Amino acid sequence: MPANRTFEVKALSRVEGEGALYVRLQGDKVEHVELNIYEPPRFYEAFLRGREVREVPDLTARICGICPVAYQMSACHALEKALGVTVPAGVRDLRRLLYCAEWIESHGLHIYLLHAPDFLGLESAISLAAKDRGLVEKGLRLKKIGNDLLDVLGGRAIHPINVTVGGFYKAPRKDDLVALLPDLEWGLEASVETLRLVSTFDFPDFAPDYEMVCLKHPDEYALNEGDVVSSRGLRVPVADYEKHFEERHVKQSNALHSVRLPAGGPYLVGPLARVNLGFDQLTPRARHEAEGLKVDWPCRNNFQSIIARAIELIFAYEEAIRLVKAYEEPRPPRAPLPVQAGSGCHATEAPRGLLYHSYTVGDDGLIAQARIVPPTSQNLGQIEEDLRGYLPRVLHHDDLTATRRCEHLIRNYDPCISCATHFLRLTIDRQ
Repeated sequence: MPANRTFEVKALSRVEGEGALYVRLQGDKVEHVELNIYEPPRFYEAFLRGREVREVPDLTARICGICPVAYQMSACHALEKALGVTVPAGVRDLRRLLYCAEWIESHGLHIYLLHAPDFLGLESAISLAAKDRGLVEKGLRLKKIGNDLLDVLGGRAIHPINVTVGGFYKAPRKDDLVALLPDLEWGLEASVETLRLVSTFDFPDFAPDYEMVCLKHPDEYALNEGDVVSSRGLRVPVADYEKHFEERHVKQSNALHSVRLPAGGPYLVGPLARVNLGFDQLTPRARHEAEGLKVDWPCRNNFQSIIARAIELIFAYEEAIRLVKAYEEPRPPRAPLPVQAGSGCHATEAPRGLLYHSYTVGDDGLIAQARIVPPTSQNLGQIEEDLRGYLPRVLHHDDLTATRRCEHLIRNYDPCISCATHFLRLTIDRQ
């Protein structure tokens, strides 16, 4: 191999955002790894200030087109805490159903169109369609069912408009939800098939000692509520989140990196963390299928996050079916909001992991302060750490193969840096 090698991907698809990776080597030793996120910052926290409370869910939904519900739910819960609002009976289950819809469309998209091609040695979902059209069609139908459910609940599939602080502007009709049951039943069986497929993939032997972090609810697999827990014994209410986690600016990135306090180390959020820490609370079919795999739980190989996503896809379909069958229209669908000062914070589980929101409302009822910590900023430090550990295993490959291996590792996290599609330029400097 030459003394200096440069790996460059000018337009990497199947991840969202723009950035570069710089690696400096001393012989075969990785001296420095730098994940450079050069995409311009979007300043959501700044332009939320001065907005009315009811504007926040619609504005924060625009942060992501794939997981707008996560931003809406974290915002609504945090602002309801700030204002002392109790939502009407039935709204909680309806919100859980809304979150299932988002997990369905996001996980279906990631598994089939973004991640599976890596394991199958293919460039893209287009290449996969040429090889096995049926697989791609299955993935698209799985995703579409989630979008259809979002449409009924949220008024539209992308950036739902029916969600508000205090509940929903309008409760969906039971008949409209029941009409989706045949598709949901098909999706449940298709998601089981999906799990059985991805469990046959060839996974690199790479299992770091992660600190995994997610929400944990006493009675159910956590979506909208729970304490913050970790695989190393942390269990705190969300109100104490900022005592244990901190965002830090790193010079090479316009995206902040979150660290675990007090040591300042990285940690992992997302499906693998949730399945490991909430395995006993999976729905019956999801748990049964997971127990039948040749996977030792808890699992520390994040290449197998595609398995965790497939398990959660089963869970989301199973839970959605239960909630649709039990649905009774909440009356009223939302609670009135007082105009008063207050502060509140909340976290929910976005498809990619823990999403934290914190707000202060002024006496005038306008947002005085906002803080949003997305899952990807919590994972960026761990991605860098993974690359430090994984790079020595792939440097004997030619440039193209080594670059693809690094891209694959990053795609394990399904990083949502922004709505763009270009991500990685890898430079290796051999001293």
